[in-house]
Amino acid sequence: MRIILSTALTLALAAAGAAHAQNQHIGPPNSPIAQAVKVPPGSEMLYVSGITPPLLPAGAPGAPGFGDTKTQTLGVLKRIEAILQAQGYGFGDVVMMRVSLVGDPAKDGKMDFAGMMEAYNQFFGTPEQPNKPARITVQVAALAAPGMLAEIEVQAAKPPAK
Repeated sequence: MRIILSTALTLALAAAGAAHAQNQHIGPPNSPIAQAVKVPPGSEMLYVSGITPPLLPAGAPGAPGFGDTKTQTLGVLKRIEAILQAQGYGFGDVVMMRVSLVGDPAKDGKMDFAGMMEAYNQFFGTPEQPNKPARITVQVAALAAPGMLAEIEVQAAKPPAK
């Protein structure tokens, strides 16, 4: 009987510990991204489709249109933030990010990686939100509408609610 109680207690403690397990971001602390992210078993997952930038309001710098890569990335990340929050997630839960950038005509057709990073660094690896996702950034020929320079999709994970 003692063995059964001991085994039951051990299993209960292990299950309780798993419920509190957090995503493990792997890589050097000074890197802007994680080399890998380990998601504990039983985590809830959220997959956010590729999100494109909002059209700038009339009179805004860069209007009419979507603005430069930094402006577009900021707009995309704000849209993603709203989607995450509506589902009970935050940027700290993002474990994977895929960034597609179109070559900027102002940069001789090369993607504006620095502009994207200026926006990205406002949301990831900050004192308020220190986590960084695993990430890929690629240059693509075009996006859904002329003038769009950035599209981002993310995957988020968090431990299941008790």
